[in-house]
Amino acid sequence: MNPLRVAVVGVGHLGRHHARILASLPRVELVAVADSRPEQARAVAEGLGVPAVVDYRDLIGRVDAVSIAVPTVLHREIAGAFLAAGIPAMVEKPLAGSVAEAEQLVALADAHAATLQVGHVERFNPALDALKQSPIRPRFLSAERMAVYTFRSTDVGVVFDLMIHDIDVVLSLVDSPVASVSAVGAALFGDHEDVADARVTFENGAVAHLTASRASYATSRKMRVWGAEGFASLDFAGRKATVVRPSDEFLAGGVDLEGVDLANPAAIKEHLFGKVLRVDPIEPPPRDQLTAELQDFATAVREGSPPRVPGEAGLQAVRLADRIVRSLEAHRWKADAPPPSILKGPHAWRKTPAERRPASRG
Repeated sequence: MNPLRVAVVGVGHLGRHHARILASLPRVELVAVADSRPEQARAVAEGLGVPAVVDYRDLIGRVDAVSIAVPTVLHREIAGAFLAAGIPAMVEKPLAGSVAEAEQLVALADAHAATLQVGHVERFNPALDALKQSPIRPRFLSAERMAVYTFRSTDVGVVFDLMIHDIDVVLSLVDSPVASVSAVGAALFGDHEDVADARVTFENGAVAHLTASRASYATSRKMRVWGAEGFASLDFAGRKATVVRPSDEFLAGGVDLEGVDLANPAAIKEHLFGKVLRVDPIEPPPRDQLTAELQDFATAVREGSPPRVPGEAGLQAVRLADRIVRSLEAHRWKADAPPPSILKGPHAWRKTPAERRPASRG
């Protein structure tokens, strides 16, 4: 069987890793990398021994599939060109910067029978796999995603940049339409929000509380999930989870405290989280999520099977992200005077839309 011929469009901070991994996968041939910055394209291409391309359109007709890691504002244009040619595409998250553009990409993929996968990489996190293998049916979810400002992805706010990860995870766990959204946030460094807090209520009664910041002095990627069957704590960064479930004794309707020193908090804790509640730390085998994601894409294209995160899932995440941003705008904090320009210099967010069309992520 001939190898799957793939290319990567956008080989900046993230795309170069796409190229490196795809070049290493079995039954996959990396035929080229593309970037509108010739020096960047050549640097990555030479390291992998493949040709460099400046115009992504030169790849159409030469590849069986493409991985796209360009800024969100370019997703509709570039992914749309490949999908319209019937070429499967893996598009980094978010699928697009607006609901309309995301809908157009899904429609193009359907019309041309082209596989469309969205790069929601947390779906391949072993911690999430551990939760899905537990009996817990989520009723309340709390997610926190904090990051230091990186000066990347400034074409979108923190909701589409970071919170979108947890939005997608929550939507994969809660099988119910969204009933209401309430959000607040603030822009610190540019025109888009850098911190955001959202409460999402679903029609089945489930509630999700999502917090994201790209202006934090410390990083954090955690989620906590409660249900009638127990509680789970997920550490996405550490790729591990802890599941807490009631013991058979507790389910039988009683808690035996005989012999427990109620004046000793440590003794109470040991009894509670040992006999009354079962605590199961789960540390799955290590796995590189981006490799798993790209392998899933290659398999879906070769076998014609659905990818783990199809275009429709990416569209649903964009729809909820859009509702959160609109709620955030409705609750925008008022100020007596415009905020000062915190960061001086010719940054992308101070340019016109035409001027701030960067070549790749990074």
